[in-house]
Amino acid sequence: MRAAVWHGAEAPVTIEDVTLDAPGPNEVRVKIAAAGVCHSDLHIIRQDWGGIAAPMVLGHEGSGTVTEVGRDVTDLSPGDHVVLSWIAPCNACNACHDGRPTQCLTHANTVSAGGVLHDGTSRLHRQNGGTLFHYSGVSSFAEDVVVPASGAIKVRDDAPLEIIALVGCAVATGVGSVLNVAQVRPGSTVLIVGCGGVGLNVAQGARIAGAKTIVAIDVVKEKTQRALELGATHALVAPMDGDHQSQAGLMSQIRRLLPNGADYAFDAIGGKQTAEQCLNALAVGGAAVMVGIPKSGLTAEFEPQKLVDLDQRIIGANYGGIVPAVDIPRLVDLYMDGTLLLDPLVSHRRPLDEAADALNDLQAGTALRQLLIP
Repeated sequence: MRAAVWHGAEAPVTIEDVTLDAPGPNEVRVKIAAAGVCHSDLHIIRQDWGGIAAPMVLGHEGSGTVTEVGRDVTDLSPGDHVVLSWIAPCNACNACHDGRPTQCLTHANTVSAGGVLHDGTSRLHRQNGGTLFHYSGVSSFAEDVVVPASGAIKVRDDAPLEIIALVGCAVATGVGSVLNVAQVRPGSTVLIVGCGGVGLNVAQGARIAGAKTIVAIDVVKEKTQRALELGATHALVAPMDGDHQSQAGLMSQIRRLLPNGADYAFDAIGGKQTAEQCLNALAVGGAAVMVGIPKSGLTAEFEPQKLVDLDQRIIGANYGGIVPAVDIPRLVDLYMDGTLLLDPLVSHRRPLDEAADALNDLQAGTALRQLLIP
């Protein structure tokens, strides 16, 4: 089959013919309908997180049809429509038993750290026999994947497979961070810093939660306008430069719209400045929610006394705190009943051959969510 392969430091992403093994026990093979291009794929090729196994088949957001099931798989069959979850819980570790599958220890210690599947091996190989690694147990920038059965979430057959690929990462992360992690209350005020795929879905989540005022910020005006379509009540364009004066001006605009501060402020970027903006914009009793994943080692500053005096909180939100088997079908249902909007998130549909170009466009900030169609 064909797949988009990242070869390591400063190497280009190329489309190659690769070999995909049959699924092992508790695994399934899925024919990919569409794969979303996410900023996390950029983190990989920029080596922002370090220690990533290469060469690797990229992609962690996708949907498709089950074509083959391995031994011991009982809840999936060929022909089932699935959305892929980039955390496939092992259902055996302490975190899984505690109802926190996004903190699955097998995923963290084996899949994420090693670029392999649950048993510590890869199903992907170069045609000359060399091993290729999996990205987060998915590797959806390909014609087919083999994934743990717990990471292939069965959804209703009448949902359009291409568009629901987005539910696997951007939608689940953004909406889940609002509904599951922050548990935004009706009538509250929300600030969103960053209107990429995740930030736009934070806006949707805030709308669904019944927030009264939702302020979205981005450096690209077109992205803030899209946030207004999806649920934001106000949009601000942030200055490209980060000097003190321009940031003070932005904070003044935020205060005009949210005179008492934000009950919830979401950093959908993952940066020092954006995290500090969220903290500085909080209302009394407010919560700053860190959603975007920063570069390893990045730090931000805050005043602990201020948090204590004002009863404020800092919350981390990994993958929207979802339970994949429960939340992914629920999000697909919300799309089908018109509550959740997915189509406005997509800026481009392009063939798998254009994977490298799609990543370049994402890096340049000229694209929202792009779908690669094998």
